[in-house]
Amino acid sequence: MAESLPPLIRTLLDPARSPLGSGRIELMQTHASWVLLAGDLAWKIKKPIVLPFLDYGTAEKRRAACCAELRLNRRFAPQLYLEVVAFDGEPAVKMRRFPEEARLDHVCRRGHLRPEHLAALAATLARFHAAAAIAAGDSRFGTPAAVLAPALENIAELRALTMVLAEPEPGAKPRGLAAAALDALEGWTREEHARLAQTFAARKARGCVRECHGDLHLGNLVLLGDEVVPFDCIEFNEDFRWIDVASEIAFLLVDLLDHGRPGLACWLLNAWLADCGDFDALRVLRFYMAYRALVRAKIAAIRACQQDETTAADCPEVHEYLALAAAIAAPPALKLTITHGLAGCGKTTASSARLLADPTASTVRLRSDVERKRLYGLAAHEASGSPLDGGIYTADAHVRTYARLAELAGLALGEGWSVIVDAAFLRRDERDMFRALAARHGAAFAILAPQASAAELAGRVDARRGSGDASEATLAVLERQGAWLEPLGADEPAVS
Repeated sequence: MAESLPPLIRTLLDPARSPLGSGRIELMQTHASWVLLAGDLAWKIKKPIVLPFLDYGTAEKRRAACCAELRLNRRFAPQLYLEVVAFDGEPAVKMRRFPEEARLDHVCRRGHLRPEHLAALAATLARFHAAAAIAAGDSRFGTPAAVLAPALENIAELRALTMVLAEPEPGAKPRGLAAAALDALEGWTREEHARLAQTFAARKARGCVRECHGDLHLGNLVLLGDEVVPFDCIEFNEDFRWIDVASEIAFLLVDLLDHGRPGLACWLLNAWLADCGDFDALRVLRFYMAYRALVRAKIAAIRACQQDETTAADCPEVHEYLALAAAIAAPPALKLTITHGLAGCGKTTASSARLLADPTASTVRLRSDVERKRLYGLAAHEASGSPLDGGIYTADAHVRTYARLAELAGLALGEGWSVIVDAAFLRRDERDMFRALAARHGAAFAILAPQASAAELAGRVDARRGSGDASEATLAVLERQGAWLEPLGADEPAVS
């Protein structure tokens, strides 16, 4: 292997001659870079190659790429990306090394990835996206045409890869299940894009197309302490990087589904929505998720063709990704669940368990405590300073909050997402309003009503004060709620 490496790389690997030190020096390769590892540092050198989607053909272009990589990745990982250096005139990105086992794909496979990791990541991504540069209105990025073109191109490439290469007859079709799945997914892609074209345009106009990471999957996230840090963003292709933030999140959701962790995918989605409030993303998220799953199918097909010169049509991994894309495109039956009960009875705990148990990551939770504050310009964990029945807790604020919850629930149901509304729902008319909403969308309706003793309620409410929870309930609020409570009727069966 060493003989095939360029002289510079051989020199850097030789402890007797290397400026990287006299200890052990390791080499890792990607399709476009050499990465040298020594001690607690790493150096990334671009290969002098030109591909359809990148151009590292000259030293000047490689230096520009290194500078771009440093700038872009320091947006979220300044502790990892240190500086651009040069070895005999060849530019390299100097980085802080981290243990391979800390990469999130490894953490996930070991079963150590926890909801709190993803909640923290969601907050990081919400802040990052809010601060990221916005695509100019007259740019090519994020337009309806720019969204459709790569999706159809990817399907065409996947179709070609799944042909029987041993029998390249004119007009040959992919065989078996791959052909049928691709036909169905191409039809769905075209229909969904036509339905959503104005939505894609509107999201760009609102600033949802930004300079994102571009390759956000578990392998490009690292757990440093208890912080999940993105790294290795796309620097070499603007079209991959300037995307709708919903497309960015979609890639990570698909990767969690691919790793068999739908509950964590559901948790991440809901944490991100709660942080950023971009519920409009639910309109386009399934389109982007199906696209990302099909990109994964293409990559699997390419690997299969490299290993087997006959066909990728029978590759199990390809069919798994096709099945995942098909499942995303055809969500399960809709369900609208509301909670019911006094402060401290366990509504949020019970709804959290539902999210983590969702086998398809198709449920959106709406918390009244969070959306009430958002209506009044407050962050979820920001104290409102409201007195009892005042501030953001007046009768008018209550009506506004439930109207907003109904609006968001209707949006989600209309786009194929089941919904849990985490609110007190003390009054029968409030519950009936959401029962009617479920009926309009053809969704099953359920009431989740956790039970707790009076002592437990008081203890939980008192313990929660000052914890940073979105709820601002006090013992006085708990007493007031008890006076307002209208118990469930005989025709309102609760679920456990």
